[in-house]
Amino acid sequence: MGKNQKNNDWKERLNIVYSTNPDFQYETEEDTAIETLPANEQRLRVQLDRKNRGGKVVTLVTGFIGSEDDLKELGKLLKSKCGVGGSTKEGEIIIQGDFKQKIVELLKKEGYTQTKSV
Repeated sequence: MGKNQKNNDWKERLNIVYSTNPDFQYETEEDTAIETLPANEQRLRVQLDRKNRGGKVVTLVTGFIGSEDDLKELGKLLKSKCGVGGSTKEGEIIIQGDFKQKIVELLKKEGYTQTKSV
């Protein structure tokens, strides 16, 4: 095995087809992680939604700025405090049922001071 075989991961070079330069070094772009804003700077919106849900009511929490892990952690907290199911995806938290007022109170208790009920 040659000395270049160690760093020859094809998954990192998917868009490079071929290079004739023997000294070519492929540089990967590093993903920039989104930094989560502190709780008191978050501008969250809490609203009820029925669209595309078969007539069932869900409570949406939108406007979260931060990493997916922090969003999932907040979603898990809200789901457990409300005692219902839900999910977190595409920057929003979906809680099954009409828990708008309870979620606003929980968010304010957790330090999210700029929470807006719509």
